[in-house]
Amino acid sequence: PMSTLFDGIQELRARYPDELSAVLPALQLAQEQHGGWLPEEAFREVGTALDLTPAYCYSIASFYDMFRLEPIGRCCVEVCTNVSCAVSGAQAVVEAFAGELGIAPGETSEDGDFTVIEAECLAGCGYPTCVQINSRYFENVKPADVPGICERLRKDGK
Repeated sequence: PMSTLFDGIQELRARYPDELSAVLPALQLAQEQHGGWLPEEAFREVGTALDLTPAYCYSIASFYDMFRLEPIGRCCVEVCTNVSCAVSGAQAVVEAFAGELGIAPGETSEDGDFTVIEAECLAGCGYPTCVQINSRYFENVKPADVPGICERLRKDGK
């Protein structure tokens, strides 16, 4: 509901000397309240709460990988494909997740359970390949680890 989101954004806004500083946390809050992604109405809500245009809010959200502009699955599997992970076989890990879950990178499974995304960087450069599933990190992931990870995710979802 907008009033709850509006109130939450106002609390965030009060922490900063300028409303522009509150845009990122406000978008994060809106994304949480909209089920993990930012529909068009979220940009209107954030804009209204911060006296900004929805277009400005969209421009910020579209720049950062952490914001989702389309619905995602219950489990969002992000595989880092940046330099450290790339040289350690990240593409094979992406392909393993896609094959195991039956979807291409960037897609969501028909049942809405899984989305596989190639992430720019997950800040696990010392332990490649790094995978983030929702808020949980997996380090040193190899293609052989993927079936077991997916099995745990399926069990957790039931």
